[in-house]
Amino acid sequence: MPVMSIQEMNSFLAEHFPQGEKFGVLTGLGDAWAEMKLPVDDEHLRPGGTVSGPSMMALADVCMYAALLGQIGPVALAVTTNLNINFMSKPLPGSDLLAKCSLMKVGKRLAVGEVWIRSEGSDELVAHTTLTYSIPAERMG
Repeated sequence: MPVMSIQEMNSFLAEHFPQGEKFGVLTGLGDAWAEMKLPVDDEHLRPGGTVSGPSMMALADVCMYAALLGQIGPVALAVTTNLNINFMSKPLPGSDLLAKCSLMKVGKRLAVGEVWIRSEGSDELVAHTTLTYSIPAERMG
């Protein structure tokens, strides 16, 4: 059971990470997982009309942040220490992106997770991301 609800997470993100709204909307939060949706608009597109890599990386990063904080509580200073992304296929034109994070391990100081990104309405994988987060020793929210 997550220690924060979707509403609590959204309030926390709005206060501590307001720019995160540009990178996705939290749609689900559970025990060691989170789901987000990126409503794709022109600012997310690169030449050729496809979603840019940095937009997908940001979606994966914020999704991991939400999944982690759902487990450990509102720790604003948890930070990304590693992000590796593999772009698997081109997103469907005109479709929003859906991300699902699954936490693989949450330790005292590090957390590891992976995020799968798909186009809405498709089962085809667009990107796969693995991330590591550093958790501060003093967990001040």
